[in-house]
Amino acid sequence: MLRHIGGIDHCVVLVRDLAVARDGFARLGFTVAPRGVHSAHMGTGNHCIMLRRDYFEILGVLAPTEANARWRAVLETREGMTAIALRAHDAAEGAAEVAARGVPTLPVMRFGRPVELPGGGQTETRFNTFHLAEMPAPGLRLFACQHLTPEATWVPGLMDHPNTAEGLAGIEVLAADPAAAAAGVARVLDRAPAAEPDGAMRLETGAAPLTFLTRGQLAARYPGLDLSGLPEAGPATLAIRVADRAAAARCLAAAGVAAAEGPGGLAVPPGAAHGVILAFRG
Repeated sequence: MLRHIGGIDHCVVLVRDLAVARDGFARLGFTVAPRGVHSAHMGTGNHCIMLRRDYFEILGVLAPTEANARWRAVLETREGMTAIALRAHDAAEGAAEVAARGVPTLPVMRFGRPVELPGGGQTETRFNTFHLAEMPAPGLRLFACQHLTPEATWVPGLMDHPNTAEGLAGIEVLAADPAAAAAGVARVLDRAPAAEPDGAMRLETGAAPLTFLTRGQLAARYPGLDLSGLPEAGPATLAIRVADRAAAARCLAAAGVAAAEGPGGLAVPPGAAHGVILAFRG
């Protein structure tokens, strides 16, 4: 087990238009943080949806730079979940720990962004991050994030949501060979995957789990859900733990979203959530 890296910290949902995505996720019952703008060399901005211990990030490209070339390449074909961040207790030590397992990493990056406070005023949140040099599984970018100023990220007032969202319940990852994909990520995390009853492979991370499954297995978990817009391989489902599933259902109904009930939860199709399945569980 890794000493300097914990479980999933957040995931990245890449979108073409930040304002449209902000309004869309707000209609689904989320409290969306004000727009943040990353350091100039990043050329990106975001809106975060902060949960109790983790969050997800809506990311958009504001200006083309070398650092965001990979995001621009994805946006040529689709929106959706494109990366998963692990929580680094110490990014430099974590990178060394992963590299010692024979997994090459890119240099640690340091950046920040201003944060508008709900009551007025501004502060700054700062991070140290590192990316794996190669994808550990097809379509899955993995990196680690150390929060230097967590109090400026988890801001009171931004963690309360009309749909009662509390945390990440899991991420489902499409794979032609779930066992091989799970093994690739397990090598990074120093954990062993386990088979689920339907043949999908579950990998504990220390926080929200990762589940690797085929498109057929995914469809069986969300019967009747339109899966159009998902990648052939890579993160597909963002499962959200809610305190009150009925409240989540009321938010979706008010937004005019036809959600589907199934074994995977109360699910919003990718077409209504910028390329991801949102599955409310609770």
